Amino acid sequence: MQFLDFMRDSLVILDGGMGSMLAERELLSGNRPERLNLTHPDEICAIHRAYLEAGSRAVYANTFGANALHYGEDELARVIEAGIANARRAMEGLDGRFVALDIGPTGKLLRPLGDLDFEDAVEIFAKTVRLGARAGADFAVIETMSDSYETKAALLAVKENSELPVLVTLAFGEDGKLLSGASPEAMVALLEGMGADAIGVNCSKGPRQLRETVRRMLRVASVPVVFKPNAGLPILRDGRTEYDITPAELAREVAEAVDEGVRMVGGCCGTTPEHVRALVAALEGKRPISIEPKNLTCVSSYTHAVEFGASPLLVGERINPTGKPKLKEALRAGDMNYLLDEAVRQEASGAALLDVNVGLPDIDECQMLVRAVCDIQAVSDLPLELDSASPEALAAAMRRYNGKPMVNSVSGKRESMETVFPLVKKYGGVVVALTLDENGIPEDAEGRVAIARDILSVAESYGIDKKDIVFDTLTMAAVTSPCAAAVTLEALSRIRAELGCHTILGVSNISFGLPARPLIGSAFFTMALERGLSAAIMNPYSPEMMGAYHSYRALMGLDKGFADYIAFASSQAGEQKPKVAELTLASAIEKGLSTRAYELARTALATADPLAIIQSQIVPALERVGAQFEKGKLYLPQLLLAAEAAGNASQAVKEALPPKSAGEGEMAVVLATVKGDVHDIGKNIVKLLMENYGFAVTDLGKDVPAERIVAAARETGAVLVCLSALMTTTVPAMREATACLHAEVPSCKVMVGGAVLTRAVADEIGADVYAKDAMEAVRYAEGLRNKEIK
Repeated sequence: MQFLDFMRDSLVILDGGMGSMLAERELLSGNRPERLNLTHPDEICAIHRAYLEAGSRAVYANTFGANALHYGEDELARVIEAGIANARRAMEGLDGRFVALDIGPTGKLLRPLGDLDFEDAVEIFAKTVRLGARAGADFAVIETMSDSYETKAALLAVKENSELPVLVTLAFGEDGKLLSGASPEAMVALLEGMGADAIGVNCSKGPRQLRETVRRMLRVASVPVVFKPNAGLPILRDGRTEYDITPAELAREVAEAVDEGVRMVGGCCGTTPEHVRALVAALEGKRPISIEPKNLTCVSSYTHAVEFGASPLLVGERINPTGKPKLKEALRAGDMNYLLDEAVRQEASGAALLDVNVGLPDIDECQMLVRAVCDIQAVSDLPLELDSASPEALAAAMRRYNGKPMVNSVSGKRESMETVFPLVKKYGGVVVALTLDENGIPEDAEGRVAIARDILSVAESYGIDKKDIVFDTLTMAAVTSPCAAAVTLEALSRIRAELGCHTILGVSNISFGLPARPLIGSAFFTMALERGLSAAIMNPYSPEMMGAYHSYRALMGLDKGFADYIAFASSQAGEQKPKVAELTLASAIEKGLSTRAYELARTALATADPLAIIQSQIVPALERVGAQFEKGKLYLPQLLLAAEAAGNASQAVKEALPPKSAGEGEMAVVLATVKGDVHDIGKNIVKLLMENYGFAVTDLGKDVPAERIVAAARETGAVLVCLSALMTTTVPAMREATACLHAEVPSCKVMVGGAVLTRAVADEIGADVYAKDAMEAVRYAEGLRNKEIK
């Protein structure tokens, strides 16, 4: 039996933790877990066998960290081959069992937050995938992912380099977000769009803390949902890492999730064969709940999903060179500031999506669209509509887009469908379908609806559901035909009623060639909304168009308490129409516009004292971003990019200040991921923030022994050492480093943090302070610098 067939018809019981079992056998001291496939194959095989005998129908090979960043080419091949072989050997005599190639994160941040390029990440994962497929894995698992972009790179690698079915499970926090800010709905949109066979949650927390995240996935997912939680929270007892949830407690929580629709279950950190055995007993007699297609039309960014249907959506049209000489000039000059300013302003003006079109005859559109997409996603978390007539440009941009994009466009022409539909199938997306074909644009509604039916039929042959197609019935200039508006609206309403598809229009086209264009444009917009328009590509700066939008939503009961309408109306009060807000130094920092922050700081120096700029503009802006992050209103990407922008602005100011004299150095901080742990994402985040808050940071990297940490603290005169760990098995190494620092550098404070740490564990190992996130680490460091903490 193939794994896909098995998971389609069965309740799948997976295995539990590997690292905790290895630690119990004292096999991890100074060793990478995957090397044990070669040095201790019998022990690895025994762990797999224990899970299989407890009732697991599939086990994950011991390949979680096996990638080209950590192993040379030859060793990587041997480690993965042995990992699959050990799992396969454990299955001898057992029928209907499966082995997964286990793929964990690289431990690196991808650009723009880190230094790992997206394509480099794809190739790192691809090497692992090719080796795992060749070694005979039955399926692939991408697990413990905390960054949507890295998750996309890994899934793309599996799809491009194997025929393996693939499960993707993510490490969400208690706030229901990934470290990079993505919601469950955003991740389901991205991963389903790319063809993941199952999606779910693993690691990070115990089952109770993750249940609501799982429920949110179940509400929107049309593929099986996986639940593989930790055995609660780690605690240290007699020098050993233990967990606070018993097998019976975990089994009860997971079994309740199965009753709600989860179809694939197991355990992660701290779980053992006893947890799996208890789970098997709790699930006895249960049958998997059938999966109902959710038929949601939605796009996503790296933080959230936007669904069509509940309320009409506005797509900002301003990043399109047609009729915009300043944008054309910026594109030809390669100046992204103009595009980024437009993105930020359109978001502030109420756009839910942003159209991005950079098509000019004298530039490399493919390269420019990719650059525009990446740069805009660095400053705005709105989903993007990738707008190009070039299939090559669309392919390149869709590949690099962090989320599930809207794609503009496909038409009823066979050549168009043959080039665009394969891209949508591969990368995922909601595609705008124009109701025209080789014969042009039909003059009547019947002809446009007929083309729409044909487009749906061809899309189905590519495996694309109608939920991922939004029809544009084409807004023609009213001056060209007295019936132009009526035909467009009739076709629109018929597609909504007869085909059950959503619609979109470029509404401003109706007024081309007429005076006072916003007047007739807003009237047409209202008519289209009444006929069922789902989304409008329009100018969000237009008071008339925005007035029509807010009025419609208020009158149709879509604006609770008329809150949005009242806010808009209040903004229009007064004799003069309000101008679009100008970008300030503070707002540039808050939106993460690094280049603009530097330029605006240089401009401010002409009229303001350098130190005053830091104290009255730069620091308060960064403090506001930090406060929003701590309240859960902003997420890691915005925080890091704002910190970088503040650093750039500070650099501009420093260039105007006299050099510091000897002895005026910044407070020294040492960072390290402790021995035995090769994950340094959390540490790198703290580093970036600390540097931009003005600390002198020494980063020792990962897998750092205690003696090296102590030496660095002495050499730098560090006031604070920050220790990080992701793996539960390296908590003892953190205890050792903490004890050495207290003994040999007693004046230095020791901070600990990481996914496996809690305040209780920090107290147990003797740390001075526990930081739950990077911002909390900065706050503590500031307290030391300001002498508020002793």
